[in-house]
Amino acid sequence: MLVSAIVHVVRFCTRRPKAIIAAYAVLAIASAYYAATHFAIDTEITKLISPTLDWRQRELDFEKSFPGRYDSILVVVDAPTPELAASATRALTQKLKQNPSDFRSVEELASGAFFAREGLLFQPVDDLEKTTKALTQAVPLVRTIVSDPSLRGLSQVLTLVMSGVRGKLIALDELGRPLTLAATAVEDVLAGRPSSFSWQALMNAQANAPDQTRRLIKIRPVLDFSALEPGGRGAAAIRAAARDLDLATEYQARVRLTGPVAMADEEFSTIRDGALRDIMVTISVVFVILWLALRSGKLILAVFLNMIVGLTATAALGLMMVDALNPISIAFAVLFIGLGVDFGIQFAVRYRSERHENDDLRAALLETAKRIGAPLTLAAAAVAAGFLSFTPTDYSGISELGVIAGAGMLIAFVTSITHLPALLTILRPPGEPEEIGYRALAPVDRFLERYRIAVVGGTGLVALLGTPLLYFLTFDINPVNLRSRNVESVATFIDLSNDPNIGANAIAVLTRSPIEAVATADRLRQLPEAGRVVTLASFVPDNQEQKLTLIKELKQKLGPALAAKVRPAPSDAENVAALRSAAKFTLEIVDGRTGPGADAANRLAADLTRLADADQTARDKVAAAFLQPLRVVLDDWRQLLQAQPVSFETLPMELVNEWVTADGRVRVDVMPKGNPNDTEVLRAFARAVLAVYPSATGMPISILEAGETVISAFALAGIYALLSITILLWIVLKRFGDVLLTLVPLLLAGLLTLEICVLIGMPLNFANIIALPLLLGVGVAFKIYYIMAWRAGQTNLLQSSLTRAVIWSALTTATAFGSLWMSNHPGMSSMGELLALSLVTTMCAAVLFQPALMGRPRNAEAPVEQPVSAVDA
Repeated sequence: MLVSAIVHVVRFCTRRPKAIIAAYAVLAIASAYYAATHFAIDTEITKLISPTLDWRQRELDFEKSFPGRYDSILVVVDAPTPELAASATRALTQKLKQNPSDFRSVEELASGAFFAREGLLFQPVDDLEKTTKALTQAVPLVRTIVSDPSLRGLSQVLTLVMSGVRGKLIALDELGRPLTLAATAVEDVLAGRPSSFSWQALMNAQANAPDQTRRLIKIRPVLDFSALEPGGRGAAAIRAAARDLDLATEYQARVRLTGPVAMADEEFSTIRDGALRDIMVTISVVFVILWLALRSGKLILAVFLNMIVGLTATAALGLMMVDALNPISIAFAVLFIGLGVDFGIQFAVRYRSERHENDDLRAALLETAKRIGAPLTLAAAAVAAGFLSFTPTDYSGISELGVIAGAGMLIAFVTSITHLPALLTILRPPGEPEEIGYRALAPVDRFLERYRIAVVGGTGLVALLGTPLLYFLTFDINPVNLRSRNVESVATFIDLSNDPNIGANAIAVLTRSPIEAVATADRLRQLPEAGRVVTLASFVPDNQEQKLTLIKELKQKLGPALAAKVRPAPSDAENVAALRSAAKFTLEIVDGRTGPGADAANRLAADLTRLADADQTARDKVAAAFLQPLRVVLDDWRQLLQAQPVSFETLPMELVNEWVTADGRVRVDVMPKGNPNDTEVLRAFARAVLAVYPSATGMPISILEAGETVISAFALAGIYALLSITILLWIVLKRFGDVLLTLVPLLLAGLLTLEICVLIGMPLNFANIIALPLLLGVGVAFKIYYIMAWRAGQTNLLQSSLTRAVIWSALTTATAFGSLWMSNHPGMSSMGELLALSLVTTMCAAVLFQPALMGRPRNAEAPVEQPVSAVDA
């Protein structure tokens, strides 16, 4: 009945080809118009996994209480010195706050009036004692420079310091580093290079660490999820603001963007940048493969037009079903090209074979329908069932893809038995002078028949011996490894993740009160996998009474110096005179001395003389290099000396809101110990925290749980797919043995694919795991073609037109998917690599293993030319 129905359909389409083609043309135009006018993409990656899962519910609850973890851009401002970084960050923050149309909130992290005032209280007592002692000794120097912020004042400071050397109050060698820093800053200006000087580094007696010359701004941009890059407008506004402020010139600052929004946007951008190249290469190679398979321009045109109609119809239907595509479901187009074209190739190659036997075009098409109708229908139904099996899973992204791709396979089947025959009727490709098949594979056919047991047993033994390898099959749960480390956002994130103060991979635990938060923090600190732990109590310093006493004493001595009356600004001539005087005095002090201090002093004296001989522009630049950061430091110290006792009650509300929810729950953050970019470190860290606090949430937990959700979704979908395909095969084949002959090669291909993954060191990940349902779809189609031909009594399968169709169909699919391997995006590239591998294994299982497994047909004595009755049976 099925074959008869398909033959009737093909007969109808070949009798009215113009009407059929016109109808499909209207459908294609209407579908393309609908898809173009209704096209929408929702790039919010948090929607890719069902929100009903427990860990997703915790994520959503946490995001409501503390917005910004998943919808923010982190602006990283780097500069040569802490002072320049602070100045650039403040300028950028102020400008961005003036743009509420692009930004919902702009917040400079670890800053604000509270930290500016109470910063000294967070130093250990020993460090604070050293700081206050050093600043007390520097009071005369501070008074001098505050009262005369000029080159003249700086020269006087140098003179005072060298006087201390002469009075033996300080050893000359102790001045080696600060004098060298000062000389370098002057030399940079004289050489025309950017110059900077850090007073903070001078006071710390050591070079600035990367975290000291870096400032962070957390921004929640207005997102447009209908765009491929939802935060693109906000990112552009940030970069424009940095250019307008000329941060690179004014502060020698570099601005980088990272965070969830920036990383997601650049990921889509990376995919987009190589998409056109990949598509053009794919189309070119596909045309070459189609030519090798079909050897007729008219046949290729028919298959290509048929694919276009099916693709536009699938796109329109998909948008009707889901409203907006997601970053995974948008891959339906590649799936359709890769799998949907298989039906067209199978029909076209079978037609070529029939056309060789019968020069009448319509008769050849009807015979093609008889031969290919049943296996093509079964293959389409099985592939669609495989994709639709992903619908009930919690991985919403792949579930949506399954619905669209499943519908697309049915559309591809329908167009292949209606539109394609009509096109061939109109185009009338020439007849085939030679047989379609591979006579050269006759020895392989004989080998598989003669050594059937050895081939089946040997292949099965290899697969069986390789099963222990599956124990070492890994799933890379870290999504950072799927992103290009060459893009700014990812490189910056990796840089920041190594800083324990950033908390890029922190896990949060919500407790019921501040007291419980303290107990939770103590318990978390006992975990071997846990590093730094932060809670609201971390912002209430210890030993405050002792620290406040030290600060009060410092204020009494340093305060008047910071408030000294400013002298009138000197003229350039006075600055020149002061520079020469300081250089002369320095040379007198170091005369006859040796050592690093003397070398640095001589170097600086020579530089000051050169500066005095230079033009005023050079002197102005040197003054700016020293005095601009000095103003920042002096302002900071004026605020630090105003420190007051800190308690839970006096903490600023904006800080409290970052750690306490509206209903009184208190947040505790814990960072991992070890390399935060190591997948196993994150996995162990997440499991350790969850074992103690199952309600915890955060990026490591999300990564772990997402990985397990995806693996479970694919395992469940695989079970559904196998069951549905098995039932479908049973209904059609009606023999359990024939069902096994179809499924065993499919399972063997999957097993070998995973074993090879271990051997070549390729872990599964969120991207390439999508190759497994594709392997199922392609594999079951190929196996069905062979089992149906075998049941029809066909022998010498490798020499037949079927093998030609399978090989070239596999190559076409491999090209469509394998082009992903060239992608600049590591995730897409890994997907292409695994797809190529899976296609090789499934084709080998179909072409070489399955014929040996099936053996000689049960009705091998039946003439191969008359298989219709067998098919109908």
